[in-house]
Amino acid sequence: MEARIDLITIFTEDVNAMVRFYRDVLGFEPQQEFTGEQGYVEFKHTGVRFAICNRAVMRDVVGHPSFSQPRQGQPFELAFPCESPDAVDAAYADLIAKGATPVKSPANMPWNQRTALFADPDGNIHEIFAPLASS
Repeated sequence: MEARIDLITIFTEDVNAMVRFYRDVLGFEPQQEFTGEQGYVEFKHTGVRFAICNRAVMRDVVGHPSFSQPRQGQPFELAFPCESPDAVDAAYADLIAKGATPVKSPANMPWNQRTALFADPDGNIHEIFAPLASS
């Protein structure tokens, strides 16, 4: 095994809603789609591959009980960089206008970033951020 992440997959019960969100709100372009019973979509992305997969597919193929259990808590976060603190504010307003669920409006954080948080249709919370100018 190589210590390198090659693919991030978000598991969901509603592949169509999640694909619409990641395509129409966040701007990811699907490149490989297995719809219907397969319920898997991989998006074009530089670096780490990114996909959405129906939990039922994994339950049926893998058989592990965790794919049948209800999701609890915040299992992961995706963080999207912006060019500047002002760009965080503009991007957040745009994401919310396109249908993202607001979680936390843009704010300067103690770790020297301007950050805002939003959620996808499954309630996964993600952030947009930019470094604050050094003093």
